[in-house]
Amino acid sequence: MAKFNSFEEIISWQKSRELNKAIYHITNNNTSFSKDFGLRDQNKKVKHINFF
Repeated sequence: MAKFNSFEEIISWQKSRELNKAIYHITNNNTSFSKDFGLRDQNKKVKHINFF
């Protein structure tokens, strides 16, 4: 079993970060999504939680 010094070394965490960035950019640049305030705000909350 692999030993990690930091959670940032975990591949699934790195992939989830990439996915989160892609979703943020798609929803941020799309007028349909940007008008859906609930979805937009929820995505921003997740982005902040995922990147601390």
